[in-house]
Amino acid sequence: MTIAAINEQLLRAIGVGVALLDLETLRLRFCNDTFRGWFGEMEIGSNLLDNFQDFDTETLRAALNAEGRHATETTFRLRRRTMTVAMDFNRALDEEEPIVVLVCQNISRIKELESMIDSYSVMVERNTREIKREKEQVEKLLLNMMPRSVYEEYKTFGIVTPRLYDPVSVVCIDFIGFAEMVTAHEPAVIVSELNDIYTAFDRIGEQFGCARIRAVGDLYIGVAGMPDPTEDHAQAAANAAIRFMRYLHQRNASHPIQWSCRVGIASGPVVGSVVGVQKYIYDVFGPAVIYASRLRYMAEPMTITGNGAATQSLDDQFTASEVGRLALSDEIEEPVFRIEAEQMRAAQGG
Repeated sequence: MTIAAINEQLLRAIGVGVALLDLETLRLRFCNDTFRGWFGEMEIGSNLLDNFQDFDTETLRAALNAEGRHATETTFRLRRRTMTVAMDFNRALDEEEPIVVLVCQNISRIKELESMIDSYSVMVERNTREIKREKEQVEKLLLNMMPRSVYEEYKTFGIVTPRLYDPVSVVCIDFIGFAEMVTAHEPAVIVSELNDIYTAFDRIGEQFGCARIRAVGDLYIGVAGMPDPTEDHAQAAANAAIRFMRYLHQRNASHPIQWSCRVGIASGPVVGSVVGVQKYIYDVFGPAVIYASRLRYMAEPMTITGNGAATQSLDDQFTASEVGRLALSDEIEEPVFRIEAEQMRAAQGG
């Protein structure tokens, strides 16, 4: 058997389509069985480009003349199946006669895998975006429940160490006649009203460094001086309380439902920690919270009462007058002061 015959048998045996073309005319001089199986019976001497109408002939010829090779792909139907073939044209010599060796490889499976990888990448990217969005929503929710420093500790270690904050100032607010308002109006109306009021309170508190800790029904509790200690925590709490009532005065002037609150402010120690396992909340509890809650009951409508520790830390823009005493135990009483400011008297027209 001659070398040429052996080469021809090898070309028939391998799963690669091979064809020899005339360089000038691109007419077919030889093709193996695999090539014919893919592209159909082509007569020797026929022009290859007659069977591939989408080929860019100028680009092919320019590449062969300049670089001696050109690579492209083609997709076609073969026995009810879509097939993609990579075609590699290489310039060569056959007994000093210029020819083109065309090698075709079936890359259908590779294309399928690439398509699967692309689809998977798109799915992963979409899932990553969704996870990121959910993470941001969870983070936003947790930051609404606890200070950022506490959230960072919880995110890093999975727990929050209970801490004593001493001193801080606690602002405790409730609304007079709230039970009657709930029964007199639709639930959606009350919820909408509270949402507007508490949103405004949150903005005011953030402005003065008095963060909301809890809002249950008509009970609103904010704390100044934690988690980062500040010397002017009582001043911050009082300023926020004054602005809370000023906001209600302005709101009542243009809304049919009238809101009247009472405020208690107490300075002292509190403990802050995450409470609960499945339904956890960040809570603050201790003497200052208890005092502020009790002090609000001693306040007249749209007034502020505070304990001695809070009023002693206020500057000259506030005045404090004793209005009673609060029994801390059977033997200990503490004076209660009404806290007023020039801004509030001006808002009330006094």
